[in-house]
Amino acid sequence: MNIRSAVVEQFITVAREHEKELPPLSDGLPLLESGLDSLCFAIIVTRLEDALGIDPFSGDDQIFPVTFGEFVSLYESAEL
Repeated sequence: MNIRSAVVEQFITVAREHEKELPPLSDGLPLLESGLDSLCFAIIVTRLEDALGIDPFSGDDQIFPVTFGEFVSLYESAEL
């Protein structure tokens, strides 16, 4: 499974578990308009770390993605 697929799967799964309505996931979708709250994002990040072995938020560089595409890119860059 590639990183984008893993991220999409977690967004969909967590939205469903928390009964949140998720709009279509496009690269330009602002995370604040995703319908997910901070708890949902914390769960997504934790599950992605478990699944991929990547936590792009643990380094000294504090980069916070604004869009879904930036979120995916952050994980893809961390894998390198």
